[in-house]
Amino acid sequence: MISPFFGEFMGTLVVILLGEGVNAAVTLKRSKAEGAGWMVIAAGWGFAVFCGVVTAIACGSPGAHLNPAVTIAVAIKTGDFSHVASFIVAQFLGAFVGAAVMWLFYMPHWELTEDKAAKLGIFCTSPAVRSPVWNLFSEIVATMVLLLVIGSIGAKTFAPMGPAPGLAPYLVGILVWSIGLSLGATTGYAINPVRDFGPRLAHFLLPVAGKGGSDWGYAWVPIVGPTVGAVVIGLFLRYSGI
Repeated sequence: MISPFFGEFMGTLVVILLGEGVNAAVTLKRSKAEGAGWMVIAAGWGFAVFCGVVTAIACGSPGAHLNPAVTIAVAIKTGDFSHVASFIVAQFLGAFVGAAVMWLFYMPHWELTEDKAAKLGIFCTSPAVRSPVWNLFSEIVATMVLLLVIGSIGAKTFAPMGPAPGLAPYLVGILVWSIGLSLGATTGYAINPVRDFGPRLAHFLLPVAGKGGSDWGYAWVPIVGPTVGAVVIGLFLRYSGI
């Protein structure tokens, strides 16, 4: 059962369940965390990534990518594309299932919440100001920061023997927390194509009480932006020697 595919599936499921769980907790009516705000959301996503990384490692994926952008950047850096397709499939499935479990977890609260856009925002990202070019730019830059710092954590110039065992997941969680606080407020910082697409598809397919449209017109931004960022940083890491 334990394998890289299973690890990517389980790790991504945990990230989305906990990350979208904090979105739901802050947004849905009669939740005890209703209105807790952006600081709680950013922290919740950072902690969710830490939990997902350790789960992925334990379930058989030592790289714990959990994100096609990471998978693509690593493939470009190393020249090994053998795991790209299978990892992305596992990550997508984990994201979809994680969103579905989150929906079930908060079941009594959906019908109490009237705001359709807010309910969509629990599942997937949306821009604070809709401007496709600048929204795309935000996703590219935030993803580049994510991948550059992840690459730097593993760099021999940072830690010649590598990070201490078990430390890397904490560092990545802090990184995602920082990105959320500093760069997340423009688009909701997908920085991960399946983090947006899997749950958006879940919102579209599941009978969420009182839901509106799934805003497919925006869905390309959190897919293209992180992918572009992944290619840029993958090439940078390959040829910079970091």
